[in-house]
Amino acid sequence: MKRAFVLTAAAVAALSLAACNKAENTADNAGDAAANMNPGQTQPVNAAQDAVGAAVGQVSASTMGANATGPFVTNAAMGNMYEIEAGRMAQERAQSADVKAFGKMMVTDHTALTNEMKPLIQAAGQTAPAELDQRRKGMLDNLRAASGADFDRVYLTQQVAAHEETLTLMQGYAQNGDDAGLKGAAAKAAPKVQAHLERARALQGGASGGGMH
Repeated sequence: MKRAFVLTAAAVAALSLAACNKAENTADNAGDAAANMNPGQTQPVNAAQDAVGAAVGQVSASTMGANATGPFVTNAAMGNMYEIEAGRMAQERAQSADVKAFGKMMVTDHTALTNEMKPLIQAAGQTAPAELDQRRKGMLDNLRAASGADFDRVYLTQQVAAHEETLTLMQGYAQNGDDAGLKGAAAKAAPKVQAHLERARALQGGASGGGMH
């Protein structure tokens, strides 16, 4: 657990540094189209923020989320909300038909997962969050800021990280959770999340090799 806290502290420190760098680079990138859409955002800084966010998410999923019902519900619900919103963006902005189709699948599957978990969350005496945390809001902001040419790559990089985090969360709670209903839901969801992760990785490989359509 001590190692997890150290990792989290380091990740937060790096995120703070990235935010400072983002502010300093605002003027230098005023002419960039993506920066004009979201002032102060530059692709290298956004990529660094996403990487830090992925590290923070893995620590959260593998520690509190995998073992305690409250954090599990919070992380699972926010993960679904992020996937649905990012998937809608992908349907509109992705350059590749394959990535558009993946985005549509994310909206469909994570909406279904949200609906399946709602009564189980209520039965467990928990309340799902109504909005995203700052980490996931930042990921969506970075996705919005991506240029047309960069969108697919940024989206798929986020998707691989997000599904790695969700898989850790689902597998961990299925093994260690203390609510039977949510443990069953986590165990049921894990294979689908694994399939999503494998598809995202395959699309990511196609993007780097120019094989997507």
